[in-house]
Amino acid sequence: MRSILQAALLPMFLLTPSLTLSQTDHPPMPHMPGMQSNSMQMDMNMMKPPSNLIDTILNHTTSGTSAEPASTPVSMLMRDYHGWMLMLHGTASISDTQQHATSDPLSPSPDTCTQFNLSCTGQVVRGGDKLFSTNWIMPMAMRQLGDHGQYGQLTLRTMLSLEPATISDRQYPELFQQGETAFGKPIIDGQHPHDFFMELAALYDLRLGKQTLLSLYAAPVGDPAIGPTAYPHRLSASEDPIAALGHHQEDSTHIAFNVFTGGITWRWLRFEESGFHGAEPTEQRWGFQPSPNGHAVDSYSSRITFAPTKNITTQYSIAHIVSPEALYPNEDQQRQTASIMYNRPFGIHHNTTSMPGMDMGTTVTNNWSTTLLWGRTKSLTDTSKENSYLLESLLNFRTRNYVWTRIENAGRSNELLIPPGSPLPPNFTESPLGHVAAYSFGYDRDYRVAPHLLAAPGAQFTTYTTPAPLISIYGAHPFGVVAFVRFRITGN
Repeated sequence: MRSILQAALLPMFLLTPSLTLSQTDHPPMPHMPGMQSNSMQMDMNMMKPPSNLIDTILNHTTSGTSAEPASTPVSMLMRDYHGWMLMLHGTASISDTQQHATSDPLSPSPDTCTQFNLSCTGQVVRGGDKLFSTNWIMPMAMRQLGDHGQYGQLTLRTMLSLEPATISDRQYPELFQQGETAFGKPIIDGQHPHDFFMELAALYDLRLGKQTLLSLYAAPVGDPAIGPTAYPHRLSASEDPIAALGHHQEDSTHIAFNVFTGGITWRWLRFEESGFHGAEPTEQRWGFQPSPNGHAVDSYSSRITFAPTKNITTQYSIAHIVSPEALYPNEDQQRQTASIMYNRPFGIHHNTTSMPGMDMGTTVTNNWSTTLLWGRTKSLTDTSKENSYLLESLLNFRTRNYVWTRIENAGRSNELLIPPGSPLPPNFTESPLGHVAAYSFGYDRDYRVAPHLLAAPGAQFTTYTTPAPLISIYGAHPFGVVAFVRFRITGN
C-alpha cells in the first residue's frame, strides 16, 4: 500500500516547489492580484477566465485539442516566469475494487458456442479484487509571441502517468471491460494502464481576426480530433476512478502516435482535421514503442465543435483508423462519436478580498457537469458495428462534496466468451455479442492534506445488467464496489 501511494503521488510533487500559488478552481481561470508589468498583463490575457469557445481553446487545459464548456472549473497551480506562464495540474486515485460475478459460472449454451464457433468448456469465476492507482499529471508552459501576442501563442504541454508501475499485471479488474492486450492475450474483464507518456505536444494559435482563430497541434504522442475530452480528463468523469465501459468506442484514441491537427475556429464553431498513427499503444508503456506497422501517419479524423453558450459544448467526429487492434492487425475501423457537454456553476458569493482596481470575480460553491456521449466502431473488414452510449453527471456542492452517476449501455463482443487470461482460439473472428448496461453511483469529499493538495476519500457502487448470451457466465446482475482516495493538485 505504501509503495503504491508513493508511486501515485510522486509526479504531483516533482514540479510543485517551483510554482507559486494561483487559484483556478473557481472561477475556471484566475484573476491574479498585484500584476503591474506589461509581461504580467500579457499573462493575464493568456489565462483570462474563458467566456466563449475561442477563449477556452487558448487556455488549453484539456487533452489534445478538445473543448469542454467555457464555464468548466479547472484546478491548477500557476506561475509567471520570464514571459512564460507555467501551469501544473493532475490527479491520482488509490483504489481497492471488488468485482463480483456469479460464484458458480456455467459454460455458455451450446447454441451460443455454435453461433460463435467456439469450443466452450467450463468457465472460471469472473471478477476479482485489486489494490491499484490510476494517475496523471500535466505540466504546461505558455507564452505570447511578439508584442501583445501579435504573432500568436505557443503552448508546450505534456501529460505523464505512473500507471505502468501502479497497476500490476498490466490491468485492473472491471467486469465486461475489454480492449488491448496483456502478455499477448486479450484483456477480458479488465482495464489496461495508460502509457507513461500520455501526451507530448506543441500547440500554436494565431488570431486571424477578433472572432477567428487558427490552431496547429503536433505531438509525437497526443490526442487527435476524435470525440469529446477523454474520460481521464473531463470534469463529469473526474471523480470516477474506473474507466468507462464504452472507452474503446468513444475516446480510446486519446493516446496516439505522431498526431498532427489543424483547426479553424469562428466565434462558437470549430472545424478540425487530424492525421495520426492508428495502432493503439503496445504493452511496453514506458517509452515510444513502435507498433508492428511502425509509427507512420496512416489514419485521419474530422471533428466539428459547436459551443453556442459558455455552458454548452457539442461535437461530432468521424475517423478512419488503420489497424488499431494488435490482435486483429488486418482490420481497419471507422469510428464516429457525438456528444453534448453541459456545465453550470451555481451558488455564488462575492470574494471580498479583491484589491482595488482588480476584479477577483466570484467564488463558486457548487458546480454541475454532465456529458451525454455516443460512440460507434465499425469494422471495415466485415462491416460489424458496436455502439456504446454514456450519460455521466457530477454535482459538486458546498465546495467540498461530490456525488456522481455514470449510466452506460455498451456494445460488447464475443471475446467475453473466452476465459480471462486465455489466448484467442484458432481462427477466432470477433463479432458483436450484445449490450451491457451499467449503473454507477458514487460520493467523495475533499480534505486538505498539504499545501496545494486535496484528498477525497470516497466510494462507488456499480450494478450491471447482463446480455442473454453471457448470463450463464456472469449472472443476470453482477456488481462492483470501489473504495478509494482521490488526490488533486489545487491552486489554494
